[in-house]
Amino acid sequence: MADLVKQYETAKLGKVTMEPFSTVSGIDAVHDGKADLAGSARPAMPGRVEETGLTFHPIAWEALVPITSPKNPVSNVSLKQLYDIYLGRIKSWKDLGGPDEEINLYAVAAPLDGVEYSVRKLLYHKGDQAVSVPRLYLNSVRLEEGIEIDPHGLGVTADSSVYGRKSIKVLQVEGIAASSATVGDGSYPLFAVLYLASRDDAKNKETVDKFIAYAKSDTGKATLRKHELIPYDDAPQLIAKQDEQIAFIDARINAAPVATPTPRSAPIATADYLVRTAPNSAETQEAKSKAARAAAEMKAKEEEKEAGRKTSH
Repeated sequence: MADLVKQYETAKLGKVTMEPFSTVSGIDAVHDGKADLAGSARPAMPGRVEETGLTFHPIAWEALVPITSPKNPVSNVSLKQLYDIYLGRIKSWKDLGGPDEEINLYAVAAPLDGVEYSVRKLLYHKGDQAVSVPRLYLNSVRLEEGIEIDPHGLGVTADSSVYGRKSIKVLQVEGIAASSATVGDGSYPLFAVLYLASRDDAKNKETVDKFIAYAKSDTGKATLRKHELIPYDDAPQLIAKQDEQIAFIDARINAAPVATPTPRSAPIATADYLVRTAPNSAETQEAKSKAARAAAEMKAKEEEKEAGRKTSH
């Protein structure tokens, strides 16, 4: 987001002051009127009072990546290994093909941090899953700084935050390197949506809307792409692919064959997603109407098939 802000200011469109909040403290600052926007790698939390009255605007698709020091020889980690590492079941780099040294696991201390929440949601189906992490940091920036100087450190962050940084080593997951290409086709398993959260009744709503519109413009999208982010509108197919993503992760963790999930209608998946992120928007209402029509069509087809089977008997 820093480069997006820089380009926005260079174009003389306005002035933006950035502060390194954790995800949840940034969201709370927006709710309290102390900030206009907050970046988040997770959608709104249903039922959380501090997130009512906020809209989470989807901006980009993002890879969530395990990171370590370049001095660490390990280059890949499996989903099952990540699952076990966070639960304290794997504690040595030796189990990952590295040195016989303890894994120094890092995480962001604040509950409901965007990256941490999304990774745990993917691995455990529970974003606030309790994990065994001894080293806790204020935010991802501080976590990355700790990893840089610790050859035995391991943490997870957003790929856009460390892309091209030689002092950080990004591990492959299941032998797949994170990139805009592997996120775009859904082959990299740990991907999520990056949002900008704002108050529906923000004091500076006009200015906020202007910046969000810039982030979604062709110029803003070009800036996002430079950091291996995929503009949200450029990859609508990933909404429907999220079911496949979960099925793949579950299969790897449970060591079961990868089953092809029952396909979901794209309109239905889109509506489900928008209801979670922007329940009151006009786009959501339109998506719900399309989803209802799609569901009715699917039901009619099933009834036709059933009637055909009965007739044949």
